[in-house]
This record gives sequence, C-alpha cells and structure tokens, in this order.
Amino acid sequence: MNKPVILKEFQRIPGVGKSIAQDLWDLGYRSISELSRQDPEDMYARLCLTRGGRLDRCLLYVFRCAVYFASETTHDPDLLKWWNWKDRTG
Repeated sequence: MNKPVILKEFQRIPGVGKSIAQDLWDLGYRSISELSRQDPEDMYARLCLTRGGRLDRCLLYVFRCAVYFASETTHDPDLLKWWNWKDRTG
C-alpha cells in the first residue's frame, strides 16, 4: 500500500483526521492492526520527542481511542469518542 491509501485508512479510526493520520505515519505505523495492543502513553511520548516539545494532551486521548479501536472486535460506542478517554488508561 502507498502512503495516501494508508493515511486514508487511519482516518477510519474515530477521532483521527488528516493531521493525526500523519502523526501515526510519522511514528512508523503502516496499518490499523499495528496499533493493536500498543501503549498510547508511549506513542504520545515518542511523538512529543519527534515534534520537539509537549503536544496537546488531547492527542493522547485520541491515541487511547485508536488503540482501543484496533485492539477490539466489538466496540462500546461511548469508547469510540476520544474525549471519553481523558481519565482512562486503556
């Protein structure tokens, strides 16, 4: 698959638009399935390092949601809303 196809695929994840799809690409992910069982805290920390500073913590919540989306076959609709991951660890 080529980059535009993969970026579009990432956008199937609730809360992931063009910018966060690019973030996932920059972190080295090439498919939604690769997000399964990842550590969202680690993903967020690595992206902060890559970008050279602290990023909005909402990005962490989107990563939590993305890992949930990739890791489970059935989804609780409330957990597909990234803002519901603020006080959760995943």
